[in-house]
Amino acid sequence: MKRVAAVLFLLLLPFTAAYAETNEEKLKQLEEKIKAHQRKLKDIRRAESSILDELEGTQRELEITGSELKRQREVLAATEADTRKTAGEVARLKGKLDERSAWLKRKLRAAYTQARFGDVLLLVAGAEDFSQLLRRLEYLDRLASYEHKVMTAFRADYEALSRKKKSLEALHARLKSQEEAIRRTQESLALKKTRKEMLLASVKKEKVLYEKMLQEMEEASKRLVEIIRESETKGELAEGNFRLLKGKLPWPVPGEVALPYGKQKDPQFNIEVFRNGVHIKAAPGATTRAVHDGKVVFADWFKGYGKLVILNHGGGYHSLYANLSEIFLNIGDIIKKGAAVGRVGESPMLETLTLYFEIRYKGKPLDPLQWLEKR
Repeated sequence: MKRVAAVLFLLLLPFTAAYAETNEEKLKQLEEKIKAHQRKLKDIRRAESSILDELEGTQRELEITGSELKRQREVLAATEADTRKTAGEVARLKGKLDERSAWLKRKLRAAYTQARFGDVLLLVAGAEDFSQLLRRLEYLDRLASYEHKVMTAFRADYEALSRKKKSLEALHARLKSQEEAIRRTQESLALKKTRKEMLLASVKKEKVLYEKMLQEMEEASKRLVEIIRESETKGELAEGNFRLLKGKLPWPVPGEVALPYGKQKDPQFNIEVFRNGVHIKAAPGATTRAVHDGKVVFADWFKGYGKLVILNHGGGYHSLYANLSEIFLNIGDIIKKGAAVGRVGESPMLETLTLYFEIRYKGKPLDPLQWLEKR
């Protein structure tokens, strides 16, 4: 019986191996199908999601993390200043203690070598009259009082030095903790920057995503027109002289034009792109300024524009300042030409510091370079 079982096992072995191999291949094929399906789902979700929302989300996270990093560095600088101050106080107290310690050592040494207390008795006994005795007793009392003060001051300085040393140790520990927090925040900032760069790289590489972003920008521009028209219905400013200032307006920020106004063809995808304004390169920390007197009708985040300020100049004219990292104004503010509007931030697409600037008449975009002073 055992021999029969062994023979059957040997006969069935090739079929069992083939069956296992077939199953393994089927499993691999199934895994590939699942992965392909997951990739398709990911692409569908990506196509359905808003490119501008993703860009804005990463930009907001970057700004929040950047602000937190700035705050942490300010706290660190304050702690470093406290540490330097406390270290100075420790050194000063140590110097005083060293001086008083040296004085006390000399006094003790003199008392021991000269049998001071016997000298004191001789000094009192050797008084010629009662008046001299009182003076000598008063002198001894003052001497004892001074030595007592020195001892008290020595003890107080020693205790103060101990407290300052503990304070300095606590400050060093706080410095170490703050430096670690800054390191973690820097790492988080780097990760967010990498995520943004990867997203931008995808948009620039994939035509479908690029076209979707352009479509979203067009929709955002239409919503801007609605905001502008709504601001005009809430109380039009006096017409003013804006229409007479064509070619005379000051530049909102010093710098060269990175991207001009109007229709251009994208060299990579061969797609026509129309820009409603100009991108002006700016120096780090540059402040953008109002090109004319006006009223703030919008000052907040706006999809596709980042932090945006819109000024109403009357007569249907508006100027728009986008890609700001910081806004200095509030809705309803009345400002003069040259007033600070905000700080220039990083353009999502250009990945450099640029101000995006528009001029509109009754919602329609105009070429800003025709309105700004010639340079």
